[in-house]
Amino acid sequence: MATARPVVSVYQFDAPSEKKETVPMPQVLASPLRPDLVRYIHTNMAKNKRQAMSVKAEAGHETCATSWRTGRAVARIPRVSGGGTHRAGQGAYGNMARGGHMFSATRTWRRWHRRVNVTQKRHAVATALAASTLPPLVMARGHRIGQVAELPL
Repeated sequence: MATARPVVSVYQFDAPSEKKETVPMPQVLASPLRPDLVRYIHTNMAKNKRQAMSVKAEAGHETCATSWRTGRAVARIPRVSGGGTHRAGQGAYGNMARGGHMFSATRTWRRWHRRVNVTQKRHAVATALAASTLPPLVMARGHRIGQVAELPL
């Protein structure tokens, strides 16, 4: 159980300093704390806001390049052919070469979104509500609750 308080105070709407009555603590505020479940749900639901992105399929292959093969005391990476420019003789195509393709290029058909179980979502909300009734956890989040009479509000 997240809390042991049996009742919760209800305050007047127009006069917040006056107590109106006390009611039994709702069961949802006494649900077990599951930070692992909240983290899992938050992580996977955040993935559902992403849009597919990728690099161009021909990226890194815009130049004409062939390997010089062995015997020239240079790496066997394909090199740009021709002369009269700084680009001639430079490495191309490989992911280690300047202007080459990226390693494991991103694709639009990657699995960007995640299905999240509705029951787990409900448990995560119940956990968050239960955590909001504990002053140490609320203060650990950076909220100033020194003036608040009691939690839950």
